[in-house]
Amino acid sequence: MEEKFALTTSRGFNGWLHALGGSLAFTTYQAGKIFFLGLKPDGRLSVFERSYPRCMGLGVSPDGRTLLMATHYQLYRFDNVLPAGQRQGLYDAVYAPHQSWITGDIDIHDVEIDGDGKPVFINTLFNCVATVGDGASFKPLWKPPFISKLAAEDRCHMNGLAMEGGKPKYVTCVSRSDASDGWRDRRADGGLVIDVTTDDIIAEGLSMPHSPRLHDGKLWLLNSGTGYFGWVDIKSGEFNPVTFCPGYARGLSLVGNYAIIGLSQSRDNKTFQGLPLNQALKDKDVDARCGLLIVDLTTGDAVEWVRIEGVVQELFDVAVLPDIKCPSAIGLKGQKILKVISIEER
Repeated sequence: MEEKFALTTSRGFNGWLHALGGSLAFTTYQAGKIFFLGLKPDGRLSVFERSYPRCMGLGVSPDGRTLLMATHYQLYRFDNVLPAGQRQGLYDAVYAPHQSWITGDIDIHDVEIDGDGKPVFINTLFNCVATVGDGASFKPLWKPPFISKLAAEDRCHMNGLAMEGGKPKYVTCVSRSDASDGWRDRRADGGLVIDVTTDDIIAEGLSMPHSPRLHDGKLWLLNSGTGYFGWVDIKSGEFNPVTFCPGYARGLSLVGNYAIIGLSQSRDNKTFQGLPLNQALKDKDVDARCGLLIVDLTTGDAVEWVRIEGVVQELFDVAVLPDIKCPSAIGLKGQKILKVISIEER
């Protein structure tokens, strides 16, 4: 029997989303889908999804009209083809794929849009920060000083990118290994944060860190191997835990006084082995779940949640779409992609 998809929310989630004034997008590479959560004009929850192979990192422009998404071997750019204030049925945004770069299977993780509107991403396979290339799969921008050469070996498992002023500022790595697949030997406590502009290691001793984000003067991240969301004191390098996440935390977006955190179940019996998260889940008598956790940054309390069950068991990234109340998107199959045509203004 085919597994079904089930999504439930806390009672206050719709009200929280209404107060946010925007909507959410999240990806799952395990199921190969991007989901959009918004509110219909009558206030009911809208869940819209499209299928793309191995959906991973998301990048959103400040106005919410452009969306980048990394997939198995391509990076896509989507644009909202609806003029501001207009709707197509229930939807006030229709994200259409307008551009793609064929990168090959380089395992792109975090994706951002720089100050010039160009994609910047974590090239995990080659252990570097990169951008799209003209006539090439990618253009490397920076690699850690302990990585001796660009090689398709996923040595340190670089995965997260924080931007500052439209430029790369911090990255997270699972270890400082300079050997093929060496990061797996250091999952429990080999994680670090590196300043891209100075090559300095500003924090270490982390466990599978993901999703660094600068927000309101703090560097927030997911110390995923421990299960805690928190912030790093840039001067001391100390990680300050704020909230325990009941699942493998990966994917983080911050808006106003809230953090939206992606949660995943275990992929297999080995996923959590050797990680502090495994014992923490047992100590708190809770099972790892898949979904979203909404955290108040002042109190550290999880104020709302989304739970996902069935065929989707893992999430990768989550993003806020500002000023978009009820989003939709165009897929690559079917007739719609043949008919949705937009014209650039002169």
